[in-house]
Order: sequence, then structure tokens, then C-alpha cells
Amino acid sequence: MIDSLPVPVYDTDLFRPTYRCFESTRWRLQIAGMVLCPGYWTPLQLVHNMAALLRTENGETRTWMSMTPMEIESQELGCRYAVGAVVVMGLGMGWAAANAALNPAVTRVTVVEFDPEVIEAVRFSGVIDQLPPEVAAKITILQGDANTFVPETPADTLMADIWLPLFDAARDQQVRRMHANTGGSRVYFWGQEMVIADRARRDGMPLTRETVARIVTDLALPLIGPAECPDYPDLIARAAAKWLRPPTTAVG
Repeated sequence: MIDSLPVPVYDTDLFRPTYRCFESTRWRLQIAGMVLCPGYWTPLQLVHNMAALLRTENGETRTWMSMTPMEIESQELGCRYAVGAVVVMGLGMGWAAANAALNPAVTRVTVVEFDPEVIEAVRFSGVIDQLPPEVAAKITILQGDANTFVPETPADTLMADIWLPLFDAARDQQVRRMHANTGGSRVYFWGQEMVIADRARRDGMPLTRETVARIVTDLALPLIGPAECPDYPDLIARAAAKWLRPPTTAVG
């Protein structure tokens, strides 16, 4: 019945792994047969066999990551435009690391994950094993702290996704520390579009190529997006309209 709804079925040319249900002390990986989900910058879509990684802490369970259009679209630019030696901060469900490794311009992918249970969940689902052997061989998963990790040799691309929620106005400070530790001529971090949109809104500026370039310069990070996507300001605006909460107004 849900298939008859007037919404498109989600599809992408990016790799979507097959997951297996998993449960540990604090983590659970589960699969929903059919879910209606909005994209990061695309409309509501129907997703089949949507996997989600849930975390339980202090008696509260919440979704840490999921294979929704929102999650995929909010990381795909990093995967598509990564080059050379890539450092991925946060394993999540292994999706970003796998798609970065599938990029022919990428030579190796080092993933830094703090929680060993997350590493076990991804290994249990065989995400990396589903890749061609020559692609899987590019990937190394390390247990470590993204805030202090320093690779043996500088990275060419940094991809960072260790946070909840999607937006934090001070997130670029953490990313700058990671970039200083790892190097990289390209950086993509989860929620960067929200950071840019928030800066533009607070400064009363429209989202144009010029204002986005100015904000990115102020952030002092070589962000993937502005140079690679001619419509990047429009993508930011569409994502922010859905996912960036309006500023709160003081009462009293």
C-alpha cells in the first residue's frame, strides 16, 4: 500500500551496503522494510530496507546514523570529490569510508573510530567485504580519538562525521584542529552547509557564490563544495530550509 503513495522511490548511483541486524551493550543495528524520508536537499522519498544504527546511553535510545536520503546526501560530496590519501573521522555505518574507497581518485582510506562496538557492528555486517577486493584493500579501520589522531603521513582529504546533532555553530573549530593534525588540501565535514547557512543568516547575507566563498575563507578550511558544485549556494539554501532551525527570539 505504501508503494502506491505519490512519492519517488529513493535511488542513488552510490554504493548502499546490505546490513545485518546487530546488538551489543550500547549499540543496535536494525532494518526497516519501508520508510518515508526527506532528503538533505531532495524531497520526500520512499526507502526500502533502510538500516539504522541506534545508541543507548543513560537509558535513552536514539538514532546515531541511518541509510536515509538525508544521511547519504549530507555526506556524498565528500565521497565524490575526495582524492589521494583520505582520513575519515568516525566510522558510522561504514558507508562513507566504502564510497570514498570506491572513488578512483582515492588511493587509501584510514578510518578513525572511537568505539570498538561500532567497529564490530560494521565488521559483522561485512560492509567492507561487499566491496571489490582491490577497493576493500584501500581501507584501514583504527580505534582512536578523532580529536587527537595524527597519521604517519599527511592526508590529502579529511572527512569528519563524529557528531550529533547536525548543526553546531562552533563545529568548524573542532574540524580545524583535525585538519591541523591530519593535513589535507580538501575537507568535508558533516553539517558544513548548516554552518555556512547560519553564518550567512547571522550576517544578513544572501547565499550567493560570493558570500559562500567569503564565509568559507573566514572558516579557514579548504572545503569541498564551492569549487566542485556550481549550484552549491542553492544546495545549501535547500538543505538549510529543511534542517537549520530558525534563530530563537528572546521573550520577556
